[in-house]
Amino acid sequence: MEILVLMAVLAGSLGLTALARHLNFSAPLLIVVVALGISFIPGVPRLELEPELILTLVLPPLLYSTSLESSFAQFRAASRAIVALGVVLVLVTALVVGLTVHLLLPDLPLASAFVLGAVVAPPDAVTAVAIGRRLGLPRRLMTVLTGESLVNDAAALTLYKITLAAVLGTAGSIGHGFAVFAVAVVLGIGVGLVAGLLVGFVRRKLDDPLMESAFGVVVPFAVYVAAEHLHPFSADFSGSGVLAVVTAGLYLGNQSLHASSATRVQDSSVWAAIDVLLEALVFALMGLQLPFVLDSVQASHSDNLTLVWCALVVLLVTMAVRIPYVFLSTYLPRAVRLFGRGRPAPSWRQLTVLSWTGMRGVVTLAAATGVPLVTASGEPFPGRDEIQLFAFAVAIGTVLVQGLTLPALIRKLKVRDEDEAARDEAQELEARSAAMEAALNRLDELLADHLSAVDISEERAAKLAARLRTLVETRYRGAVAAISLSAEERAASPHAAFVKARRELLITQRETLLAEREAGRLDDEVLRKVLRELDLEELALSNTLTSRLS
Repeated sequence: MEILVLMAVLAGSLGLTALARHLNFSAPLLIVVVALGISFIPGVPRLELEPELILTLVLPPLLYSTSLESSFAQFRAASRAIVALGVVLVLVTALVVGLTVHLLLPDLPLASAFVLGAVVAPPDAVTAVAIGRRLGLPRRLMTVLTGESLVNDAAALTLYKITLAAVLGTAGSIGHGFAVFAVAVVLGIGVGLVAGLLVGFVRRKLDDPLMESAFGVVVPFAVYVAAEHLHPFSADFSGSGVLAVVTAGLYLGNQSLHASSATRVQDSSVWAAIDVLLEALVFALMGLQLPFVLDSVQASHSDNLTLVWCALVVLLVTMAVRIPYVFLSTYLPRAVRLFGRGRPAPSWRQLTVLSWTGMRGVVTLAAATGVPLVTASGEPFPGRDEIQLFAFAVAIGTVLVQGLTLPALIRKLKVRDEDEAARDEAQELEARSAAMEAALNRLDELLADHLSAVDISEERAAKLAARLRTLVETRYRGAVAAISLSAEERAASPHAAFVKARRELLITQRETLLAEREAGRLDDEVLRKVLRELDLEELALSNTLTSRLS
């Protein structure tokens, strides 16, 4: 029965994602709101969040896909900001939230309060990145957001393990905690690098796009499990599976630039589909957890009104910590001349938007759900119900409050890099010019080396060379037209007319082939072979510079 419920949730969340994309709305926000509403309906089957399912089967592929698409050069350039937000801010948030909860509920042990701090510390950038991409946030700001989401889960989950051990009675000294953290970082990065090197070697030897993609799908799960189950000293020490996945993804993503075109195209399609599937599912699961949270509150011995009030305070504190930290971590090092002297500081508008992108996600709920029921002594885990309630309030509250207001904030502050498009156009034109010159020079070499050895007339060889040269130059002129002309000029250009005519010809060919098949004069296997060629040609027409002219 649970499988049927899960399939229904998945189908419904994908339907909502399609609706959100059609309406140009944030899919995570729509899914969470609808799931919350459905959770109130009496008799609706309950689907409990499984921490192991999320942390082992959902989180690794999402992180791996994001790291594959991330630019290692941009990641390295923004590494100070990424570490400041993805590591230091996680520790600061856990500390502030833990102390706040301990002050609000003095009966709650400080160690349990810090468990909650670790649970709510890592933001999930899925919603923020989707909104930022739709509204055109500057590339550097998007890089920081994406990089933070790749790092902060590792820091928060490692801190979570340390604080959990303190409550369970299995933790050592503070030095032991630092050692656990250091080992997790070193082993995680090491496992990721080794896995990346090994996988890269194997994929090069395969030289089969289908097998390379199939092999790549297994990578995040294998790397995560290997790092988490590597205990070099004792059971307390292990690698960070999150860091291992991110490291492997960054390395393999950088190596994919040298892979075959078929492999890159296929990998892009596979991981895009996996992303949509998993993101839709996890946000639906977040909204559907409301009945479990309410049950835990009702079963708690604490006053329900006090718990609700404390949950609201924890939500506000969690959101508020990020705001001054973002400004201080940016301007303070420059003021004391520690970092950032070679790069202009981001504007206060960009920092304001960055400070409001602290939406929490399913990792927060999974970690809260994974808190054990009892300690090592057999006593009930102190504050488990409070941790689950506060974590749910922070996760859902930040998604709704910050997620719903972030687009308006971006529009109000007009956070855009007005010069970014011009810089991109200049770089693209320069790169295309260099590529054209290289291709024409190579053509001259080919003419000298090969065409002269072929038994054809000089006139025919000259025509063939002229045709190849025309293809290269036409491609470049089309790029110049697509980049430098205005929208009105593009629509009236000869290239635009050529693109539209070419698309109409492809449609005509496809319709004719289907008619031949319906008439029984064309076998399905032959049809699929020819259709694939037409499909690839149309995809090239739609996804390259020519799409700008249509």
